[in-house]
Amino acid sequence: MGEKRAVLVGINYPGTKAELKGCHNDVARMRRCLVERFGFDESGIRVLVDDGSGPQPTGANIRRELQRLVGDAAPGDLLFFHYSGHGARLPAETGQDDDTGYDECIVPCDMNLITDQDFTELVRKVPEGCLFTIVSDSCHSGGLLDKTKEQIGHSTKQNQAERSDSGSSGGFRSFLKGAVRDVFESQGIHLPHRSHRQSDDGEDGDEEPRYIDTADAHVKNRSLPLSTLIEMLKEKTGKDDIDVGSLRLTLFDLFGDDASPKIKKFMKVMLNKLQQGQHGGVVGFVGALAQELLKAKLDGKQEQLEAAMEQEVHSEQEVYAGTTARVPSNGVLISGCQTDQTSADATTPKGSYGALSNAIQAILAEHGTVTNTELVMKARKMLSRQGYTQQPGLYCSDEHASVAFIC
Repeated sequence: MGEKRAVLVGINYPGTKAELKGCHNDVARMRRCLVERFGFDESGIRVLVDDGSGPQPTGANIRRELQRLVGDAAPGDLLFFHYSGHGARLPAETGQDDDTGYDECIVPCDMNLITDQDFTELVRKVPEGCLFTIVSDSCHSGGLLDKTKEQIGHSTKQNQAERSDSGSSGGFRSFLKGAVRDVFESQGIHLPHRSHRQSDDGEDGDEEPRYIDTADAHVKNRSLPLSTLIEMLKEKTGKDDIDVGSLRLTLFDLFGDDASPKIKKFMKVMLNKLQQGQHGGVVGFVGALAQELLKAKLDGKQEQLEAAMEQEVHSEQEVYAGTTARVPSNGVLISGCQTDQTSADATTPKGSYGALSNAIQAILAEHGTVTNTELVMKARKMLSRQGYTQQPGLYCSDEHASVAFIC
């Protein structure tokens, strides 16, 4: 048997518009669970939380820990990543008609987003005979391992519907609905997402663990609306010219070489267009104006631009929203919800937690060892009984669906 190693990330964004309550608790409980139930050594668990102690969960730090986790892996190792925090979706920005859909992202404490393609590329590097399990208790988390087989869920169908026929009004309507929702949610008004409730397939006699009580829960969702992300980036940079259409440019401008590889690839394609003088096609929302913005923002940043130009990009389609490389085979993703749903951050008299994280702990306490499929099905039932509309998902190969969770 190889080594067991984990990276646990919990982000509460204290003092910001994005503040959550339960993410640090999720991580503390998962850490205890790994040690006491699954036999992980304390020294094999790296924890990043934004409580002011130790290394902070910035984009660069999270990426560094994940690269180390995968880079040091050998056949027979068990790798585990737990994320509790906000999820966000970046809309397409290349301006090409066939660039549709979204990049699903997790939101580090410094807003240096990590995209679904970053996770997919990471899992592709996992050696044969080594399994990497990811639990993402965040919104829109159903797409984090893009193109991996969806064992339980509807996100793949949903994404295909959103991305198909990009020239049709349907694609634009879908984008517009998301934009309207973002505006409402940034004002604290929560519109119900479509609830794809599973039909009740009959109780299997499982008793819900008695110590879970959601009756007095104050629930916030773990989704960062685009409008809030833009406000927070404006505060961070002191610049007022940030909007949908320049988010990737802003992230590259802010983080340079530490930005997501997908963002750097995007910038390389945009810079090539700029050099070729392709007016109007740089960013669909603002066209030629974006070229001026690009020139102004990147003027004198030669060193930073090299970080983008070093990226390997085989075709422009590679940087489209939602586009990814080959399917990773050694990863298991358990998501808090589907790509079009939100995950709950609940505060009760007994404490704060993510609804999925809480369900996982309750199921493990009740049943001990469960397969990945059993865990997700039981979590769906439990959350539904507790009144949550989110539906956890499972993304992995057929073989890994029936493997025991973590061990």
